[in-house]
Amino acid sequence: MHYVSEPVGENLQYIVTDGQGRLLACLLFGAAAWKCRARDQFIGWSAEQRAQRLHCIANNTRFLILPFVRVPHLASWILGRVLRRVSHDWQQKYGLGIALVETFVEQERFAGTSYKAANWLCLGSTTGRSRQDRYFRLRVPVKDIYVRPLRRDFRRELSS
Repeated sequence: MHYVSEPVGENLQYIVTDGQGRLLACLLFGAAAWKCRARDQFIGWSAEQRAQRLHCIANNTRFLILPFVRVPHLASWILGRVLRRVSHDWQQKYGLGIALVETFVEQERFAGTSYKAANWLCLGSTTGRSRQDRYFRLRVPVKDIYVRPLRRDFRRELSS
């Protein structure tokens, strides 16, 4: 059992298998983070625009390649394949397309190599706070913030 609970809300799950049907990897996309200073500055939108258009962003909340799988460049290949279809799949399921995807990579555990190889942009790091931390007491691991625009006009779409 994974340490994180079942996904809630809008989400898409992808399972990657080989030619013989063996499980190789899985990915989960869900709702975007409500606030993320580096992402919001990158987009250039106002708080009001964010409230109206946040549904056009999905968060890659999980990406796991099973430990026994040893295929060079598989991670970036998977990310590329999934990103070519995630907006369409999200539109089919929820009636809305996606203009940008984001993910948060825990610095102490991972280097973000797969995302870098798949041309995601590292925007900086989180402050080590949690969304449940109203009183600035809870410390959580610092994470690198990666984004990948899915459309050339993503800023216009997200800020309109």
